[in-house]
Amino acid sequence: MPLAVVTGASGFIGRHLVGRLAADGLDVCGVDRRPPPRGAPGSAVVADLAEHDPAVDAILRRADVAYHLAGCPGVRGDGPGVADRRWRDNVVAAEHVLDIVAERVPVVVTSSSSVYGGATHTPDGLRPCRESDRLRPRGGYARSKVVLERRCADRVARGGLVAVARPFTVAGEHQRPDMAIARWLAAARTGGPLAVFGSLHRVRDVTDVGHVVDGLVRLAALRRPATVNLGTGVGHALAGLVAAVTAVAGRAPVEILPAHLDEVSATLADTERCQRLLGFRPMTDLADLVARQWAAAQVRAPDLVEAP
Repeated sequence: MPLAVVTGASGFIGRHLVGRLAADGLDVCGVDRRPPPRGAPGSAVVADLAEHDPAVDAILRRADVAYHLAGCPGVRGDGPGVADRRWRDNVVAAEHVLDIVAERVPVVVTSSSSVYGGATHTPDGLRPCRESDRLRPRGGYARSKVVLERRCADRVARGGLVAVARPFTVAGEHQRPDMAIARWLAAARTGGPLAVFGSLHRVRDVTDVGHVVDGLVRLAALRRPATVNLGTGVGHALAGLVAAVTAVAGRAPVEILPAHLDEVSATLADTERCQRLLGFRPMTDLADLVARQWAAAQVRAPDLVEAP
């Protein structure tokens, strides 16, 4: 049975990917600093990827496919030590994975749409971000992801297999609690205000976590270097996201707060390469997505680990 190794397996996207790979019949081993959620399929190694743990190295060397999702998430982090954490978790940890996994083995790495610095406003509307665009990272998080992509290019130059995914605003069951929809659902549950950063007119390309997982699996199956957006090509104003939240959680006041300097006003994916290489285009039914996320939050197990 082929072995799939998933780093960041206890995180938001990671736990969905582990479930998908196990359902596809693969032997799955998750690697994470945190223990796996209760009932997670497969095996797990609890370790820090930035340290050379013999157990991690052994499982990476055995991999038939590797998915590197582990990292330090969030564009708004600016507390003490955050720059060091981003470098350690987003660059050093990735270097370890890219160096240890055999070059003939496909590695799929999750980068971020933040490397683009946002969609461009034109007289005709928003111009979607294309994979060939010049990268314009804003802030330390986005810059760390650009460095990560350069490390992936180094592996390709050595003859190794690696594909890079650039997901756009991923949402769905078990979303990280610091992300907008998760924050708003939690606030609405207690009657608190929904904190919106910047403006209700800001735009996000919201992508269903299930479709992101599908894209990652398809990227691995390519067995060739590629960089691909995982987004829908449809932008949603934050006002529409708030409306979807209040439709399932009940009305709640909205509080507009200043946006972080590193946040962009709009994100929007160009989907042509995804459709051409992966054979599909992610689609998001926003009302259904938010309803699923709300339902999952109501039955969340108390020991479920929150992670990127």
